[in-house]
Amino acid sequence: MVENEKLEELFLELSEKLEGAVNALSEEYSQIRAGRANPRILDSLRVEAYGGMSRLVELGNVNTLDARTLVINLWDKSLLKAVEKAILQSNIGVTPTNDGNVIRLSFPELTEESRRNLSKQAKKLGEDAKVAVRNVRREGMDGIKKMKNAKELSEDEAADAEDEVEKQVKKTVEEVDKLIEAKAKDIMTI
Repeated sequence: MVENEKLEELFLELSEKLEGAVNALSEEYSQIRAGRANPRILDSLRVEAYGGMSRLVELGNVNTLDARTLVINLWDKSLLKAVEKAILQSNIGVTPTNDGNVIRLSFPELTEESRRNLSKQAKKLGEDAKVAVRNVRREGMDGIKKMKNAKELSEDEAADAEDEVEKQVKKTVEEVDKLIEAKAKDIMTI
């Protein structure tokens, strides 16, 4: 489709950035707890261990015991207190229970109001992702305009390239909308 090397590079960069926006939103959504225990909520948790900061997933296993309970089984039991402290400071909304062997996190049932608040938060994250997508669109259009002004593209080639940018952006916005809808439904499901 594209013979122009610079234009090809622009489209490659554009699709990487669009994909990055969708992946970032998915990652953000994995951190939002929707009433069920999800080990991914602890993915970003950092623990002071061995003289530095380590990710929890590097220090042990995090498993789902039941729909609302996570169990953290550390390889080094001397880190139980440090992990407990990190969880308390992380503000995830649960108090850890340490039995000397494992740490249990029991997530309370979400109220209707907290579900609505989480849903609003999810929609805001989705809107932020759409803003990022529009910024990528603007960058792409500016790149095409510069190439056209520098006579690297004809009017027709520029118009075709702009149509292609619009097509990719529209597809990405639809993906973001599907993610928003799915997460809102997940949060509001009891």
